[in-house]
Amino acid sequence: MSAFIQQLPALIGVVIGALGSYLAVVRSDGARFRREQTVRWEERRLAVYADYASALKKSVTLACRAASHLGNDPHPHPLSPEEVAPLLAEATLGRDPVGEALLLLGSPQVVEKARGWVMVVLEMEQFLRDGTRDPARWQVLVERHRVGRDGYYVAVRDDLALPPGLSVRWQLPPVSPS
Repeated sequence: MSAFIQQLPALIGVVIGALGSYLAVVRSDGARFRREQTVRWEERRLAVYADYASALKKSVTLACRAASHLGNDPHPHPLSPEEVAPLLAEATLGRDPVGEALLLLGSPQVVEKARGWVMVVLEMEQFLRDGTRDPARWQVLVERHRVGRDGYYVAVRDDLALPPGLSVRWQLPPVSPS
């Protein structure tokens, strides 16, 4: 028995070492899992944010094409209200599911900025449904859309801890009166 007692400290050391190794591995795996999960959700949020922006941009582009037909916008490819109506309806149907995903995954700040941006887009669409011919009012809506879009992108960058980006302002030729 004295041989067993002599080796007991070594045996206890082995057990403590094995237990310590096990706990270190479990803790490390848990931290790695949490990091991977965070990255996965951030990737999904980025995809939803980009999809939402793309869906709104599609609606805005169609609105600008219709506004061009009415003489309100300098877009080079005008579409008549009859041609644009089904395309706008399709764009709206495509926008709804990404809007729901945005509500589910987006931060409150991003969702609020998205709401502000989409409200301007809805005003643009109503402007066209009314058949309004007023380039000055249309340009005010276009500028509000740009401000809404820029605010949305800033909120997205803040939420995802991305570096600040540039606000792109295209210089377009002035609208010629019809």
